[in-house]
Amino acid sequence: KKLNKHFLAVSPDLDEEIITTPSNALLALKAVEFEMEKRYDKLAKAGVRNIVDYNNKVTDPKRKPSDTDSMKHYKLPYIIVIIDELADLMMTSGHEVEEPIARLAQLARAVGIHLIVATQRPSVNVITGVIKANFSARIAYQVATRIDSRTILDMNGAEQLLGRGDMLFLPGGLPKPVRIQNAFITTDDVEKVTNYIYTQKGYSKRYFLPSLYEKKSGGDSGFLSDLDPMFEDAARVIVRHQQGSVSLLQRKLKLGYSRAARIMDQLEQAGVVGMADGSKAREVKIESDDQLEALLRAL
Repeated sequence: KKLNKHFLAVSPDLDEEIITTPSNALLALKAVEFEMEKRYDKLAKAGVRNIVDYNNKVTDPKRKPSDTDSMKHYKLPYIIVIIDELADLMMTSGHEVEEPIARLAQLARAVGIHLIVATQRPSVNVITGVIKANFSARIAYQVATRIDSRTILDMNGAEQLLGRGDMLFLPGGLPKPVRIQNAFITTDDVEKVTNYIYTQKGYSKRYFLPSLYEKKSGGDSGFLSDLDPMFEDAARVIVRHQQGSVSLLQRKLKLGYSRAARIMDQLEQAGVVGMADGSKAREVKIESDDQLEALLRAL
């Protein structure tokens, strides 16, 4: 949902700071996942196990590890990833979103990255078993059915809540949830809190997430090293016409069937189109030219 920005870590691959489009959200999640991997590398080089010990070590001149051309050591800020509505992402990207969310929830806490994920549709298609298994702390407000309650908490109860902030909080490690009355927060209250955070002394400069291009160029690039020279032109044709059709590429780019089909497979791997469904045109996952250009910059 579209909100005013305050303290935000941003990705150089994206033109949005608060992410409002599913395709950009997927890129942002992958950028945070890459940030997590880079942080684990830093912790390993420093010989520590968590972000607290790492920050204490790098701010002590006597204990700070030596910098190298490939790795600079500096104090790392905490990052909170907030997904305001998970259902939108799961409907458009599904498994592609599920994997980075699950990895971040499972591994990122030790390196100072935390997730808050919310949805108004607590169905098993949205809160999958993989996602739920990696979130030990959960909150449920009033839901319509016992099935919805079990989807969130693995037990009944949320369907009997009264609404208006009545909630069940299940902390990690406890067998049963705690019933809590959540306070009503007005828009003015939100503004006051965010303005207060904004005035606090924080990280010394704007924090940029790593570019996915850095990851692609630094490791095994897989299919990216064999991209067809017409790949980007084909992607633009597909997005402009919103039709994932091999015959469209043949007509517009004057390609043979085999080459057009191979490019279409590459577009699927890049997340531009969905999987093949018989003779039907593929689903186009990118809605606009701006989203496509952001994706192409990240590849």
